[in-house]
Amino acid sequence: MGTSVPTAPDATANLADVFPSCLVALGAADDAWLRSTGLEARITLRHARSAIVVLVDGLGSGALSARAGHARWLTAAKGTGTLKRLRSGFPTTTAAALTTLTTGRSPGTHGVVGYSGWNPDTGRVMNLLSGWDDQVPAGWLLAPTLFSGAPALGIDPVVVGPGRYRASGMTANVLGGARYVSADSIAQRVDAALAETASGRSLVYLYVPELDSIGHKHGWQSDRWTASLETLDGELARLDARSAGDVGIVVTADHGVLDVPDHANIAIDPLLLEDVVGVAGDPRCRQLSVAPGTDVRGLVGAFRARYGKKAYVASRDEAIEAGWFGAVVPEVVDRIGDVVLVARSSWAFNDDRALRDGEDPKRMIGQHGAMTDDETMVPLRLSGAFAS
Repeated sequence: MGTSVPTAPDATANLADVFPSCLVALGAADDAWLRSTGLEARITLRHARSAIVVLVDGLGSGALSARAGHARWLTAAKGTGTLKRLRSGFPTTTAAALTTLTTGRSPGTHGVVGYSGWNPDTGRVMNLLSGWDDQVPAGWLLAPTLFSGAPALGIDPVVVGPGRYRASGMTANVLGGARYVSADSIAQRVDAALAETASGRSLVYLYVPELDSIGHKHGWQSDRWTASLETLDGELARLDARSAGDVGIVVTADHGVLDVPDHANIAIDPLLLEDVVGVAGDPRCRQLSVAPGTDVRGLVGAFRARYGKKAYVASRDEAIEAGWFGAVVPEVVDRIGDVVLVARSSWAFNDDRALRDGEDPKRMIGQHGAMTDDETMVPLRLSGAFAS
């Protein structure tokens, strides 16, 4: 194509390492298990009886550092805990990232390649976050969750999250195999995690969606986001203080977020979309599926000529070769868009063709999906038995 695309790092710890590393630390898994499963555990953790993994949706390392004064426990690097950074993976969107966390596999292997994705069997775009009840076909998830295998290793897998997610299709699939404990406030979730790890050997996944929801609507630089961060930080400090000494705690995130100003929301030129039959992904990571017979090379070139300073543009083959989606199994190849458009800086790319004349488009302030450090770098806070 004449234009190189950035390659994804393939030798650094990311979200896929979190659960395998916890299972090793709990004494439930070893090198032989890792070899037999093809998983990696590149996060070194001290031994523990049980583990609590707190996943804070939308908490990037950059935003956390910028608000360090409002998150004293989370940003503590000495004494009771250790603050590190982790690479989330790509695309930096919840559906793909949470599936990577729970399966220990890359999107190219587990099959959830974005916020929404192309179904080559139906020729339609499906929502891969909220569409598991009515859009996503059975068997779409190609890798088992680590929850499903945990009981055979002597570990009780538990998910602690808001009650509204308990019966969702995504919970049944992406969190499949775990016992779900409903707790609607952050404080109630902390209480539930403490109760679940008071005895026995448990792997508890505690989900915190509040910051992401606020960030989308108001931006991470808003007072509301900062106030929610302060609340979370206080509850995590309480979790640390009240956990049993042999319980390890990991706090991380699925992705970061950046605020997209109005002028950076681009309506994609409709002429470039004439041969596009499916627009999937997030505004900061578009995957475009095209009609049969389309000159993909030519379309990639046209997008590069128009948006090359604002986005990385790659064909599907280029994106796979560059390792964007991790290892890609044959069943996943056709789920990835023929053209992948990844925003640089704070740009976002929108398909506004369905808007009526005079209709104002609805845009989110906080967005994610692309490859910037603000989106890909997330905290890795270790405490309790895992503190080093």
